[in-house]
Amino acid sequence: MAILAQRLNRIKPSPTIAVTARAAELRAEGRDVIGLGAGEPDFDTPEHIKEAAKAAIDRGETKYTAVAGTLALREAICAKLKRDNALSYTPDQVTVGCGGKQTIYNALMATLDPGDEVLIPAPYWVSYPDMTLLAEGTPVVVPCSEKNAFKLTAEDLEKAITAKTKWVIMNSPSNPTGAAYSFEEMKALTDVLLRHPHVWVMTDDMYELLVYDAFKFVTPAQVEPGLYDRTLTLNGVSKAYCMTGWRVGYAAGPKALIQAMNKVQSQSTTHTSSISQAAAVAALNGPQDFLAKNLAVFKERRDLVVAELNATPGLSCHTPEGAFYVYPSCEALIGKTTPKGETIATDADFAAYLLEQVGVAVVHGEAFGLSPFFRVSYATATETLKEACARIRRACEALS
Repeated sequence: MAILAQRLNRIKPSPTIAVTARAAELRAEGRDVIGLGAGEPDFDTPEHIKEAAKAAIDRGETKYTAVAGTLALREAICAKLKRDNALSYTPDQVTVGCGGKQTIYNALMATLDPGDEVLIPAPYWVSYPDMTLLAEGTPVVVPCSEKNAFKLTAEDLEKAITAKTKWVIMNSPSNPTGAAYSFEEMKALTDVLLRHPHVWVMTDDMYELLVYDAFKFVTPAQVEPGLYDRTLTLNGVSKAYCMTGWRVGYAAGPKALIQAMNKVQSQSTTHTSSISQAAAVAALNGPQDFLAKNLAVFKERRDLVVAELNATPGLSCHTPEGAFYVYPSCEALIGKTTPKGETIATDADFAAYLLEQVGVAVVHGEAFGLSPFFRVSYATATETLKEACARIRRACEALS
């Protein structure tokens, strides 16, 4: 179609969204499908957050806001970063976007020129490489093996940096693996980055509050203050606060970078919903007790899913430190044959087989840049997870 831009040929639709949409289509056709593809908590948004949104509507806070977000929200973000991360920012160093995804996109669009390289540890969130490509940058994927718990090592980071490297994207806890960096692990990486002053750090901390087993979350600029002036710290309220549909993400960083990101946003969405921003203020400033309750449920689910998958023939599953995903290996099943006589040649084949054979939707590892694995989201009802794991086990036992 001649009307379409050539840049679209560089990217593909989001695989995670595609899996969720396919599961919904099959359900609409009457199929019994369990969707484990979406990274979305099954808990409702807490009542005090919803009430804050209703109150904002009643006060008439339904007009345009500043492109960077309301002052009240940016002040709440500054307070959160000081309280939780020992990072000092002023409101003019903060920008609010329509979810974390837009905030990352704004940063890449504001900073990348053709030929600029972005280091992306794999497994990665599916959108990092494609957003880099849309911004005319070059994604440089750095594989992080299971033997290193899916984490980037200082040695691999050092090897990957070139004169063209502009950003390294960090994501801890990680989507899709749940891997999170300890202080010592993060310090080893920041020590490398101190030696390369042309490299900036983009840290996606969206799952910060979802960590288990007394794990202590850290973020790069907190670990190494020397990186403060070239670090963009990204976060949001989608995951821990159960506000995916509210579309509120934010970033804090050097004032000039934030102004450039606001310039990009001023020509796209302008700002996220004024009502969502009022709700996000209540999320950050209000009661936090529900977080521990939700986290306890997520931990039970993590432990259940890890145990069940490790007991399934042909699968092995690392126990993650955070988020609500596991990233099991299906390497032992590659080359096996399905009851229909088809060969499982890739993790994409295995994911397709699970959907067709037993009605379980997962996302194949190739989408995240590291095979042969697949991602399971355990952000769904515990009984549903038990049934899904039982189905996966039946499907694996049926292979020959």
